Amino acid sequence: MLKSTIVSILAASAFTIGIYASDTGVVTSRSVPANAIYKNPKAAVEDRVNDLLPRMTIQEKVAQIIQGDMNGWMDFSNPLDDTLTYNASGLANMMATRSGSIWGGYLVPWQKFVYGVTIGQKFLMENTTLGIPAIIQSEGLHGFTNNGTTWPSPIGLSASFNAPLLQSAAKTMADEAEGLGVSQMFAPVLDLSRELRWGRVEENYGEDPFLTSQMGLAYVTGLQNGSRRNTSSTATARMAATCKHFAAFGSPQGGLNIAQVSGGERELQTYYLRPFNKACVQALSIMTAYSSYDGIPAIANTRMNGGTVNETFIDETVKTMLRTKFTLGLFENPYPYSDYLSTLRTPATKTLLHQMEQEAIVLLQNRNNVLPLSSKSVKSIAVLGPQANRVTFGDYVFFNASNNGITPLNGFKQLLSGTKVKINFAEGCKLWSNDQSEIAAAVQAAKSSDVAIVMVGTWSLDQTLLWTPGTNATTGEHVDLSDLKLVGAQLDLVQAVQAVGKPTIVVFVSGKPVAEPWIAEHADAVIQQFYPGELGGLTIAEIIFGVANPSGRLPVSFPRSVGTTPVFYNYLKGSRPLDPGSITDNGTLMFGHQYVLDSPVPLWSFGEGLSYTTFKYTNLKLSKTTIGTGDSFSVSVTVQNTGKLDGKEVVQVYLTDIISSAVTPNQHLAGFQKVLIKAGASTSVTIPIDNSDLGLWTTGNTWAVEPGQFNVAVGTSATVYLNTTLTVH
Repeated sequence: MLKSTIVSILAASAFTIGIYASDTGVVTSRSVPANAIYKNPKAAVEDRVNDLLPRMTIQEKVAQIIQGDMNGWMDFSNPLDDTLTYNASGLANMMATRSGSIWGGYLVPWQKFVYGVTIGQKFLMENTTLGIPAIIQSEGLHGFTNNGTTWPSPIGLSASFNAPLLQSAAKTMADEAEGLGVSQMFAPVLDLSRELRWGRVEENYGEDPFLTSQMGLAYVTGLQNGSRRNTSSTATARMAATCKHFAAFGSPQGGLNIAQVSGGERELQTYYLRPFNKACVQALSIMTAYSSYDGIPAIANTRMNGGTVNETFIDETVKTMLRTKFTLGLFENPYPYSDYLSTLRTPATKTLLHQMEQEAIVLLQNRNNVLPLSSKSVKSIAVLGPQANRVTFGDYVFFNASNNGITPLNGFKQLLSGTKVKINFAEGCKLWSNDQSEIAAAVQAAKSSDVAIVMVGTWSLDQTLLWTPGTNATTGEHVDLSDLKLVGAQLDLVQAVQAVGKPTIVVFVSGKPVAEPWIAEHADAVIQQFYPGELGGLTIAEIIFGVANPSGRLPVSFPRSVGTTPVFYNYLKGSRPLDPGSITDNGTLMFGHQYVLDSPVPLWSFGEGLSYTTFKYTNLKLSKTTIGTGDSFSVSVTVQNTGKLDGKEVVQVYLTDIISSAVTPNQHLAGFQKVLIKAGASTSVTIPIDNSDLGLWTTGNTWAVEPGQFNVAVGTSATVYLNTTLTVH
């Protein structure tokens, strides 16, 4: 133990572990030979780590595992100020005590950020004995946040059900950040959206472990793959992805941020750990949860008992930091690139973003094929609602990010500029008010139009406003809900417009499911647009007018009310009996039992989403109908586009373990693939199913595949198109 050093670990936050040291016996004058192994870029990473660690004092080790901040030597208080100056004493103090990783997640002019990173890294490389560079950190939930390209929130990215597309998107996020000197991004979030009251649902990839794992893996791969410029062959990554929040953080009691999470080992293994196991084996960083699970704080373990820590534990942590830096090639080149502008906000990135924005939109309802609209037959549209003339992004975008976006109203104007379609706009109501005085104007606009488009939903704020007292939001970090209905006068607006009698299209722009069964029952069409990126206002217009065929699918189920939650599709067998009741439009009470006056069946379930064309499934086959407990297999099916439009279909495979030693989910997603099929054409789709997706957490507390039969279904979580049986022996 460190007899003369008091080392206390503070759990003030999940990603900052404070260690304070005194009487460290720091060596004031040391020299390092030029041929030291750790300085050799061709040496093996582990050899470099093992050579460098013994050369470090305890103070240098401690400084490696405490997060620093660029505001220690740069003034980032004004996001528009581009003064190139720094605080020399602040720089020296920061680097002496907190130099392992440096937080740089600020909105600041690019040249000022580059200047600050360069100053910091040059100090470490040239003015310290060992020359250990820092990891520069920023956010990355939906793109690089320092005026980089803003992508849809993760739940929107996941709605695309297009993992290869997300991998390409993540590559562009790394491109933008890398040139400015950033080497770690805080994403992906792998929490599961099983508790919809929680404010951070928008940051997740949805309720399902498999979808989350595949989208998370795509993000990690896209972000990390490759190497930074001017590094050696031993540098095998260019960015450190940060999987978070480990683990089970997204299901807090009452939906309250950082509240306790209750559950047992089986639930942890069956649901919450699987995305981390599949997506984060190769990730260079993990952020812990802020909460406790089953009474144990996620950041705690037995090492925290007592007032001292064995130095070997510190050594292991420092080794990980050093290993990551060598893997990133930072010892050879920790600096921003001189041509950083060439990778920021490029046309190629915008093209990729455009595709993602289109594929992330989910068509939930389309009565009488009211959609798509035709600019040749529709003479006028009413664009209504508090989300119609507003750029709504999710949380973890930074100040003024919305300036890069396009509102839906402007998106319709841009799309229809060469047509004779007239646009009648009225806001109708505010997002945050019960005031109904503006509804009359919206009703009049609907009466004057052929079709009414009403845009409502939830809202978040950028990271400056979200934490500013006096501002309001209904989603985002530390913004939790007790109700999932529309806030204020929004439902009244929809009802008033629908009563006009014109075809009414409701668009939810939100960070989580909105529980409004009246809209599901009465609107002619319903579209879900999870918080979009910069082109969201244009792509919603393109979807509505058929420029793009919707192909998004729900990554999360929509409850009928907050009282019917949780509503995730992969509940344990026997957990959701059904004898529903209801309340009719005229107030008649129709009594049932589950629930007395409602239903546990979601309005729309995981995996659902419509297209403007139709698909037919035939010829379901398994590569093997009987396999061993250690085998994998594949599912093949023929999909025909039976409509008149080209379209993308998401082929989904669900498994059910029919008889098992422990209770297993009634079904779970085990594979999916998005395919483009031309009108009238057919294609054969083969989806591999990994052996691990047949397993369960046994009563003996081990993960195993048990002999028996599995139902293999192709469809959505709510509808089976085809199914067959797999035997495991």
